[in-house]
Amino acid sequence: MLQTVPKPDAGPVSPAALFHPAVAAWFESSFARATAAQAGAWPAIQSGQHVLIAAPTGSGKTLAAFLAAIDSLVRQGLDGRLENETQVVYVSPLKALSNDIRRNLEAPLAGIREALRAQGLPDVDIRTWVRTGDTPQGERDRARRNPPHIVVTTPESLYILLGSESGRAMLKTTRTVIVDEIHALAPNKRGSHLALSLERLAWLCGEKLLRIGLSATQKPIDTVARFLVGTGPAGTKLPECTIVDIGHTRARDLAIEVPSSPLEAVMSAEVWTQVYERLAELIQEHRTTLIFVNTRRLAERVASQLTARLGEKLIAAHHGSMSKEHRLDAERRLQKGELKALVATASLELGIDIGEVNLVCQLSSPRSISSFLQRVGRSGHQVGGTPKGRLFPLSRDDLVECRRSSTAPTAAGWTGS
Repeated sequence: MLQTVPKPDAGPVSPAALFHPAVAAWFESSFARATAAQAGAWPAIQSGQHVLIAAPTGSGKTLAAFLAAIDSLVRQGLDGRLENETQVVYVSPLKALSNDIRRNLEAPLAGIREALRAQGLPDVDIRTWVRTGDTPQGERDRARRNPPHIVVTTPESLYILLGSESGRAMLKTTRTVIVDEIHALAPNKRGSHLALSLERLAWLCGEKLLRIGLSATQKPIDTVARFLVGTGPAGTKLPECTIVDIGHTRARDLAIEVPSSPLEAVMSAEVWTQVYERLAELIQEHRTTLIFVNTRRLAERVASQLTARLGEKLIAAHHGSMSKEHRLDAERRLQKGELKALVATASLELGIDIGEVNLVCQLSSPRSISSFLQRVGRSGHQVGGTPKGRLFPLSRDDLVECRRSSTAPTAAGWTGS
């Protein structure tokens, strides 16, 4: 049975009523109140129900999933029951998102440990580990010897862990699995692959696995919920899933940028120059800009052109063909505010928290309005923030597609073709 929780008002649930005092103290010192996604999800998660959270970007849904799991680990640690075993598995579609989540876990974990000290309670050391194709062999060996409490991974790496004896030994104690950006996985082969891995993980854990799904864009939501929880063991009733649907309505600042020179079937050198100059203007007007393109080759080309205009230290590229070191360096520099702009492919499209991005530019149609909104959602990515996006059509056909897939007006300051 799929049960939809009515959309709650933000903040009706007090963390103090659900979580350990140290966990609640950290949350209340860091946030004004619980968001609607958190208020709707926490009671269901705490009662052991499978939960699918559908909420806009910047609504705190990732923390909604993690905080309940962290609270359980903290209580076990204080009771002397926290073993060296994996209890939480977080699955994300992108390596970049996996590394980002591990970094974002450091703040609440450190804050909760500080709250424990302030309350005169024993320390609880909760360990996290990122397992992707980029993970060095030495780290994998250390994780086998001393299992982390929280494993952050991708669907492919989860499959590899389940296929090895040491990986199964690590994962058999898992109690909660969190699937982030589930909409990006459910409709394709990666989703079929993940569904198999989730069933294998559930069987390995003795069918005691709590499943939590997260996404901003899910349709039809009942189908995604069924994908998350599966059909259960043969001969048993269908697993129940609580759907926390906050909706997707969010104010956005969107516009289409059209060059002064006429767009043709193929971009001319003159129009390309105007696009680069306009991008440079927008970058200088904003603190941090994220520019999405559809190919790796174009990412390098645009980054090179913007570097020539704005300086090498202010612009970087990010795509899947780059080495792990270069990708992480670009993400780190953007988060620290050292970059003015980062030119990326879909490698940075999903929920990664890449700092205070003020503007997202999309060169050419992303072929999907949901992809465009997902990318624009990287800006203003905080509770109460307003995403700001500019769409650059690169041909006449592109312009028609951009207009059909967007209600955005033509941007002021650039004349229409």
